[in-house]
Amino acid sequence: MSASPRAQHAALLLDTKCTLGEGATWCAATGRFYWTDIQNARLWRYGPSDGRSTFWRMPERLATFALCANPHYLLLGLATHLAFFDLATGEIRRIVDVEPGMNTRVNDGRCDRQGRFVFGTKDESSPVKPVGGFYRLNHDLSLERLPLPAPAISNSIAFSPDGATMYYCDSPTRDIRVCDYRPDGSIANDRLFTTLTDATGEPDGSTVDRDGGLWNAQWGGRRVVRYGPDGVETARVEVPTAQPSCVAFGGAQLGTLYITSARTDLDAAALADDTRAGGVFIATPGYRGLPEPVFQGAPV
Repeated sequence: MSASPRAQHAALLLDTKCTLGEGATWCAATGRFYWTDIQNARLWRYGPSDGRSTFWRMPERLATFALCANPHYLLLGLATHLAFFDLATGEIRRIVDVEPGMNTRVNDGRCDRQGRFVFGTKDESSPVKPVGGFYRLNHDLSLERLPLPAPAISNSIAFSPDGATMYYCDSPTRDIRVCDYRPDGSIANDRLFTTLTDATGEPDGSTVDRDGGLWNAQWGGRRVVRYGPDGVETARVEVPTAQPSCVAFGGAQLGTLYITSARTDLDAAALADDTRAGGVFIATPGYRGLPEPVFQGAPV
């Protein structure tokens, strides 16, 4: 383990037992937390003000999603395609297929600071191979592939506070990478950001705080790690479950760190020991996040 300040500890908030919890997203406009259970094809929502949680069933696995400028909609990254989801009616409007004919599915995604949706895919083979891609859905709903290395399992997509830096990873490599990201969408100077130094864990979902630190959930490592803009660890949160999967800052002051987790790949013995696997956890690590960028495209 790399040298770091004393670790904080996360506490269980919701014992939802998601098979594959992911997509942690805080909606500042409504004060609600959203996430997905990918394998069970459910979109979850929780309101801290009343303590209520609810979910919608999706037509296929929901891998990722984004808030929209039109608050009545979410942008869905379903396994095989992107779509708009009407929160009031449940209507789903298909936008575009993703990697048709390939044995891959949509995986991690976030909006950039210009309100375009950037996401990646993962290989569905076993063992996984680096055959996927990274893509951007533009405001006009056109889809373009980004000139980044093909991933086996895309993850850790996040953007610096000024939007000029993009973070991403291919989880099995245990490296997080970074590139220059220009307002016109062009990418340059792709390079290594950091390599996990703990003996266990792979980089999964990430978010960025207002000071420019990258917070990364580390699958199989029971932790969330903060890296400064130079790639050096500056803080960590110990999570009492094996597979933390994604993070987001929320709450009234964006000072609460929400952490999703998963039960998949844990056998009966492991689940008997890890009884909170698949739950949502929270911590207050002393940093504050940024409002989540919203997708600026609109349903036609």
